[in-house]
Amino acid sequence: MERAVFDRMAELDQDHWWFIARRRILASVIERIARPPKKARVLEVGCGTGHNLPMLGKYGALDACELDDCARALAAKRLGREIKSARLPDLSMFERDCYDLVALLDVLEHVPDDVASLKAILKRLKPGGALLLTVPANPWMWSAHDVAHHHFRRYSKRELQRVVRDAGFEIQLLSFFNTLLFPLVAAARIVGKLTRKESADDSLPSAPVNWALEKIFSLEAGMVGRTPMPFGVSLVAVLRRPK
Repeated sequence: MERAVFDRMAELDQDHWWFIARRRILASVIERIARPPKKARVLEVGCGTGHNLPMLGKYGALDACELDDCARALAAKRLGREIKSARLPDLSMFERDCYDLVALLDVLEHVPDDVASLKAILKRLKPGGALLLTVPANPWMWSAHDVAHHHFRRYSKRELQRVVRDAGFEIQLLSFFNTLLFPLVAAARIVGKLTRKESADDSLPSAPVNWALEKIFSLEAGMVGRTPMPFGVSLVAVLRRPK
């Protein structure tokens, strides 16, 4: 990602509606569907500025890696210990057959070889271990936001299903999310294309708007995996290494 994107992430990740509600949704998916054992071994690959680390650390002993030097330094400060440097698909610095839960949250779209990266993660999981995966959905929504974030792709549901199966995973959950706000986000992306907007749409809205968007998005914490989500801005999956 561009340096400015990481800087904005560091400024906003504790206050912006998207980060707050997304953490709430992902915690619900972990607890209801991934269900790691007590005192699990947990790894976040591509942890960015570390905004997910406190949430993931609730489930056990946590390791993490991040390629960007500045983001990694901030994440290490938040975690209180070293964050390793890694460029997917190379995860040789992490032990094989070790982790109960791996989180790969809006990272896969940043790597050229997605299948090889997933295969490397599969080898780090214990048999039966879970990968929590999120990616941006809908190739037709490609916009300046994706360019600023250095994405290689957005995924259709069918394409993500093919990729994870090619990597050897079993699919426990594969669902759209950020569904309730989809019309609003889709309209903003379409308008951005028509007006040739060149910046990412990740600024902090006014306090009342930020509060309202957080509350609406957070409703999906009780919906994902329980209610059919036929469309959405993103995809979430819980994938298992076969036993």
